[in-house]
Amino acid sequence: MKTFLLLVQIVSGLSLIVTVLLHSAKGEGLGGIGGAAHVFGSQKGLEEGLNRLTTIIAVTFVTVSIIVMFI
Repeated sequence: MKTFLLLVQIVSGLSLIVTVLLHSAKGEGLGGIGGAAHVFGSQKGLEEGLNRLTTIIAVTFVTVSIIVMFI
């Protein structure tokens, strides 16, 4: 059981890294300090799906990590 949970934790951790890296940049880096950054209110359909997938993977990772901690 612990081996399976550790495998799920590793896979979800790697998947979380990949999905975070797939997100597009939303700001202008240090240009946002002076108020020069542009903020777009709407998201593309692909970006919304990627946000949902990232959230699901992050919740899975945290949940499995807490379960492994107690085992």
